[in-house]
Amino acid sequence: MKSFVGKVISDKMRKSVVVAVDRLVRHRLYPKTVRRTTKLMAHDEENACKIGDEVRIESSRPLSKRKHWVVTDIIRRMRVYNQLSSAAAVGKNVSSTELSAEGTLGASTTPPGKGQG
Repeated sequence: MKSFVGKVISDKMRKSVVVAVDRLVRHRLYPKTVRRTTKLMAHDEENACKIGDEVRIESSRPLSKRKHWVVTDIIRRMRVYNQLSSAAAVGKNVSSTELSAEGTLGASTTPPGKGQG
């Protein structure tokens, strides 16, 4: 059975993921190696895969019109960065309202030289 390693780029479907598999191909005319990406739909029975996870997929019988692959194992999980937990680890006293105000502060001001009227 064929087996590929790729990265999950979509997990919006139930029990299905889209996996991007990269491969290096030599260009026919020019002496250059080019990276090609193939998107494959794979079956994920437990809905365990999330976007960014590196997974191994194997070929299987056709499960639907576009799904001919099954996720066999998750090689590496995507790291999730949480700003609140990192601030707490440093020892800062940050509330969620301060974080949301930080992101919208620059959007409400008018650009310099642009007045009302």
